[in-house]
Amino acid sequence: MLKLLERNIASIERRLILLAPPDAAIPDVFTNIATDPSRHLHLVREMQKIRGEIYLHQGSVKHDQLSSEGLHQTPEDEKSWHLLLTDSSGQVSSCAWYLEHRDAISLQQLRVRHCPLAQAAKWREKLTSAVSQEIARARRDGIRYAEVGGWAVSKARRCTSEGLVLALAAYGLCRMLGGALGITNANLHSSSILRRLGGSYLEVDGTPMPSYFDPKYNTRIELLRFDSRCPSTKYAGLIETLRLKLADVPVITPLNVLIAEPSFAS
Repeated sequence: MLKLLERNIASIERRLILLAPPDAAIPDVFTNIATDPSRHLHLVREMQKIRGEIYLHQGSVKHDQLSSEGLHQTPEDEKSWHLLLTDSSGQVSSCAWYLEHRDAISLQQLRVRHCPLAQAAKWREKLTSAVSQEIARARRDGIRYAEVGGWAVSKARRCTSEGLVLALAAYGLCRMLGGALGITNANLHSSSILRRLGGSYLEVDGTPMPSYFDPKYNTRIELLRFDSRCPSTKYAGLIETLRLKLADVPVITPLNVLIAEPSFAS
């Protein structure tokens, strides 16, 4: 598997496209930045289309949860970085979004506030405490707090290493942007991949948050935390290789953006 991942990562700049959010401060180590509002919009819509098709096929959403064009749209789409893997024809085949929070935040500003655990009397306070502790840790360490979501891998690529490559790329992007502590709501399949890479169950006082059934997506979900500075040692070398290769990956922005000095997390 590692050899296969190495081969896929070796050509990642030919398959991966990064879409920057409108207010992004892009590190100056990225060498392939293009300001192209129309292409950015086209790729966002293509991503929402393929995500809708994948979720519909999986039974995660119903037709009435998609737009009239079949797009799966979320509020995070307009504020996030998007990682898009393309197939041999250049069409989007897999995707995920990465959303950094720059300002002081709480559970109420996060997507996780909508999950059933946040509504359950037994778990509401524990979830709030767990997330608050993570946010406080990020502040102490001088790094961002982030959310990751929108995981989707096309049926044709599901039995390949694509999901793992996408997750590794998300780790690499996070490190390129300065590092972060983060959280994700992952279905059981995605959760198993992310835990292999170093993710762990969100917990408070040694008690992990339980998995839960999400009626909106008709699937069982696990809440995971991650620290971009501490991936699994098995994959740390691949993540570092990816981080270096991301410098040459196309970055499409919808607006003229601020080019920031690089700030790599160790």
